[in-house]
Amino acid sequence: MTPRLTPRELLEKLVAFPTVSTVSNLDLIGWTEDYLASHGIESHRHAKPSEPELKAALFAHVGPEVEGGVVLSGHTDVVPVEGQDWSSDPWVLTERGGRLYGRGATDMKAFDALAIWALVEAKHRGVTRPLQLAFSYDEEIGCAGAIDLVAAMQGVVPKASAVIVGEPTMLKPVTGHKGGISFEVHVRGVEVHSSILESGVSAIMWGAKLIDWCNAVNAENAAAAPGPVAALFTPPYTNVHVGQIRGGTAQNITAKDCWFPLGFRVVPGEDPASWQAKLMDKVAELNAQMQAVRPEARIEVRAAFNLPPFAPTAGNRAEELVRQITGDNGMRHVSYGTEASHFQAGGYDVVVCGPGDIGIAHQPDESIAVSQLHAGQEFMEQLLERLA
Repeated sequence: MTPRLTPRELLEKLVAFPTVSTVSNLDLIGWTEDYLASHGIESHRHAKPSEPELKAALFAHVGPEVEGGVVLSGHTDVVPVEGQDWSSDPWVLTERGGRLYGRGATDMKAFDALAIWALVEAKHRGVTRPLQLAFSYDEEIGCAGAIDLVAAMQGVVPKASAVIVGEPTMLKPVTGHKGGISFEVHVRGVEVHSSILESGVSAIMWGAKLIDWCNAVNAENAAAAPGPVAALFTPPYTNVHVGQIRGGTAQNITAKDCWFPLGFRVVPGEDPASWQAKLMDKVAELNAQMQAVRPEARIEVRAAFNLPPFAPTAGNRAEELVRQITGDNGMRHVSYGTEASHFQAGGYDVVVCGPGDIGIAHQPDESIAVSQLHAGQEFMEQLLERLA
């Protein structure tokens, strides 16, 4: 039988797989399958429907074949390292000054390592309440992989009653987060010499009008008094953001094309569809103005992803379990998104709780404190005691 690896040894293995969202995660999935199988654990692979040769999710069950277990939910993909100044190889787990450095060390392969460790321990020690593992793909590009994963689990493994999504929270329970809707915007202009730009349509300059509308929306929302749910978040309102822009061919030509993503982070209780409607109203207004100059000009908007808000709920069994383990009764709501909302939509009680600091995620020299990894192992020990 394969020796049982420690959480640190497992983390070292996982970091070595460069599972950036734009490439395959199958090597990591295959290694995890083999490691679990070597300890007598059957796992279930679910290939991504649109890219089955590139990506897959994985889930597994240990314990009696009954409902009411606990799911440890993690994602396998990480963000790119290109353009970042790393002090060591991002794909080699490296210890310096009490911290473990590597891409995904915090977000969220440390939790993945702990989840694998806990599942193997549950198999060897025995549990009377089931423990499940659920690893997704494409979390970093909209959390869409979790939709397929949640659906694939139904009827294959018994329905659990609690899901712990292990995003980095310094092992403190988080019970709500904003939702997210994102769009790909393509502004189609008309090229003319910039000396007569009024006879053409600059895709960049008209795109800037839509971006400036985003600034106005943010200012208006920031000035309004927040409702009781919005007040739990920082910032306490729905905001809209554009993080990239590209287009144009030369300084003396009005840009024929301009592309940028545009996304809303929506407070729970607000309807994401209403924000989409406001966006499309503004697009229609700008289209009319552009087409008054040149009829062929237009702004096209394509939906990229839709992540529902994760809303606090009464009687949340996952929250109660994590509060019992951590002894933490603080109320925490965050503005970033996680796969918790898709599990919640699938009928599970959910809490977000994992080792590491989200502020270090996605940065060059991403790392996790060794002490946090040890604390995560103690968290899993206490979970196993409750399941036993």
